[in-house]
Amino acid sequence: MAKQRPQPKLKSAAPTVSALAASHASAHGGLGINTSTGATTPPPVAPKDSEPSRRPTYFEAVSVYEKALEALQGHQYDRALELLQSVLTLYPEEKELQERVRLYLNICQRHAMPRVAAPQSVQERLYASTLAINGGNYDEAIGHLHLVRDEDPDNDHALYMLAVAHAQRGEHAVAIAHLERSIALNPENRALARRDPDLEPLRGDDAFRQAVDPQRFDADPRRQLRPRSAR
Repeated sequence: MAKQRPQPKLKSAAPTVSALAASHASAHGGLGINTSTGATTPPPVAPKDSEPSRRPTYFEAVSVYEKALEALQGHQYDRALELLQSVLTLYPEEKELQERVRLYLNICQRHAMPRVAAPQSVQERLYASTLAINGGNYDEAIGHLHLVRDEDPDNDHALYMLAVAHAQRGEHAVAIAHLERSIALNPENRALARRDPDLEPLRGDDAFRQAVDPQRFDADPRRQLRPRSAR
């Protein structure tokens, strides 16, 4: 009796087209295959997330910012300046808003800055020149002093200060010319010049030493002796 041969095992069924499509989609970032045409189709687009929620402080900062703009439009520059600065101080995390705040802050600072009236009289210009020299603003001082000299050519105090301003700018010849004229109008300026530290740049110049020489006498018929203004 013949032995019964064992039946061969059946191979598993071939994967269906749908299964292949699913496998292909998984391997290629979600692309699907149209089973009838074989064309790939893009995966469905996920709905966009809604705009990120704002920090509660954002709305507070915007409220203060808007009040600042209202004050600015009403020419209340000090008030606008105060509000804008508070946005920078209290809401540092609102970077985008702070860029706009700084722009308007510069505008407010320019308008809120007090405007100083230009000096008009000789005494006002002499005082302004003194402040300018003390602050190292020699160009400004010279500008004021030229106006004084134009109005009062024999003002020895203005000429002396011109000598100081030009000396500090390193313009020795001009400085000494003004100093000599100042001394000719008022010999008291000679003693003052000898000990004035503001004329230190001139001390190595022979013309300066000659101008302040105590033995020198300058006869100028237009010399007017008068008390010096406080410097």
